[in-house]
Amino acid sequence: MFLGLPILLVIPKLRFMELRHLRYFAAVAAHGSFSRAANQLHLTQPALSRQVKSLEDEIGIALIVRGKNTISLTSDGEAFYEEAKDILARVDVAIRRIKLRPQGEKLCIGYVHSLTAGILPRVVKRFRSYNKHVFLELSDLTTHEMCQKAAAGQIDMAILPKSLEPHFEGFQWVELERLAPVLVVSKKNPFAKMNKIHPEQLRDQVLSGLGEDKYPEYVPRLKAILKTFGVKPQLRNHTSEDIAALFIAVEANAGMAVLTEGVLPMLPASLTVRRFSPELAPLLIAAAMPALRPNPHAEAFLKLLLEELNKSSRRKRITS
Repeated sequence: MFLGLPILLVIPKLRFMELRHLRYFAAVAAHGSFSRAANQLHLTQPALSRQVKSLEDEIGIALIVRGKNTISLTSDGEAFYEEAKDILARVDVAIRRIKLRPQGEKLCIGYVHSLTAGILPRVVKRFRSYNKHVFLELSDLTTHEMCQKAAAGQIDMAILPKSLEPHFEGFQWVELERLAPVLVVSKKNPFAKMNKIHPEQLRDQVLSGLGEDKYPEYVPRLKAILKTFGVKPQLRNHTSEDIAALFIAVEANAGMAVLTEGVLPMLPASLTVRRFSPELAPLLIAAAMPALRPNPHAEAFLKLLLEELNKSSRRKRITS
């Protein structure tokens, strides 16, 4: 195994030989025993014997003479052992060099897909064109996972609702945009025939929603924005664990869910969106970055993100 991938040696007129077969054979040859080699390799003796036999069958040459309690190498086995030792030594040197090589710079971004759909791909494309030496690690996370990674110091920037600020101690926040709540509804639902929905019309309706374990802010916020209209949301017993699962639940039940306009680019054809009139309080989306020793590339990413959001905002005004 070389850097997590199986190494294959190609021999003319033969199939493929994995590097581990060479290691197994070399261990047996070095120890002069299947049992001692098996202990070193943490394999059972029969399994090791099968692997070496597989190698012999692969190259079509007998390498080992098996006695009752001992083994010896054939003349071909002796020659092959010298070649195998040389190959394994060169591979080990290559692995050590790779591990000692200075790692490139990295920027870790965590985001909620339903809040960044349609925007993030453009930002990533621009960032990579300007910063080819920076490895950009993107993680589509639930808000709960985002909080955990932030606490563990595993994230350079989080894009999520600003209401989660209390969970991000030591982070600085930059407001990105305000997303209006909308009603995501199955096209089979009578609400799909209405142009706009008054929030009070949800009073006797059962809603699908996001699970509190992965999106702890969802239910409290839903209750808060509907409370103004005297509506206490009725949620199904089993709320969905992510946006994709929520869409499936809404479609399967010909139901509905309150989300934000950020889901528009990812909406399945079976669902549609209806806006509220009067509008519900918008969801404030922000970028959170560590205040102490922030990643130097996070600011460049944030600048591009704000530029793309500004362009998107202008497009909305033109098309609305």
